[in-house]
Amino acid sequence: MSANRGVLLYDVLRQVRPLVLNSARVVEQDLAADGLTVGMRAVLEVLADNGPATVPAIGERLDLARQGIQRHVNDLSERGLVETRDNPAHRRSVLIGLTAAGAARFERIRRDELGRLDRMAGECTADEIATAVKVLRSLNRDVRSRAGGDR
Repeated sequence: MSANRGVLLYDVLRQVRPLVLNSARVVEQDLAADGLTVGMRAVLEVLADNGPATVPAIGERLDLARQGIQRHVNDLSERGLVETRDNPAHRRSVLIGLTAAGAARFERIRRDELGRLDRMAGECTADEIATAVKVLRSLNRDVRSRAGGDR
């Protein structure tokens, strides 16, 4: 491993920090009309991508505390976007699932986001973007492991 490699990965992290903050701001602005937050959107995405899950399982996927996820679930439930379901694997730990309205809302949100993203980073090829995803996934795995969140 060379020092240059560390410098390059550090530069990746320097780019990611403001990207994450500014992306959250943009997403929050885009979700305002729906009365949703970035956290609520993240819960909807986990459920849309993986199906019904317990609150702790959603928290594990998002690297967030169960209590914060429960607040998002409560807010989404009040809006009719998620519902509790019996959990055949555990009587006292219910599953959270999307309602039909929640699935439709998230599908529209994701479609709109993908349309906007398709117009960004126009100077990058699909292969370059795929490489960036590979690097970020690997870096995320290793940083997560160092942080004690290895799952």
